[in-house]
Amino acid sequence: MAKTFKMTIAGCERELPLCEVNEHLDIAAFIMFGDVEITEKAAAELLKIAPEHDVVISAEAKGIPLCYEMARQGCGKYIIARKGVKVYMPDPISVNVKSITALSQQTLFLGSDDAEHMRGKRVLIADDVISTGESLRALEALVEKAGGIIVGKVAVLAEGDAADRDDIIFLNKLPVFPK
Repeated sequence: MAKTFKMTIAGCERELPLCEVNEHLDIAAFIMFGDVEITEKAAAELLKIAPEHDVVISAEAKGIPLCYEMARQGCGKYIIARKGVKVYMPDPISVNVKSITALSQQTLFLGSDDAEHMRGKRVLIADDVISTGESLRALEALVEKAGGIIVGKVAVLAEGDAADRDDIIFLNKLPVFPK
């Protein structure tokens, strides 16, 4: 039987499966994909405590449902930093990132049209989970390259030491599980 971690997030009780990161550490996997209830409720709770903003940005892929739902309930505009250049992305800008859940270094891209939309605007960075902060740093660099003004960084969960940061807003602390 797979091990799980039970927690309540935005009023929703969930059993998160424990996944091995390495021989010394497991993490509880929080996946918003397919969970409309938690996506809607977490977005609503984060919007209550997030600073005013003009656009929400997240990285592909796990932050997409939250980013969309926060924009739908709030400012009406969201942008997704992509993990690859698409043919419809004019003159892309990019930054490199190495996150705890990725096996190798990745690059995040924004088309110049999205970058232009952020220029001079109040930008809220949103993600499902902040752990090492590497994805967050990459998003910050992209927003700064585009000329956006970062007004806040929000996440549903702050994992491990990320919960001790004073520069992020989050709903719940997610522990890590040393072996």
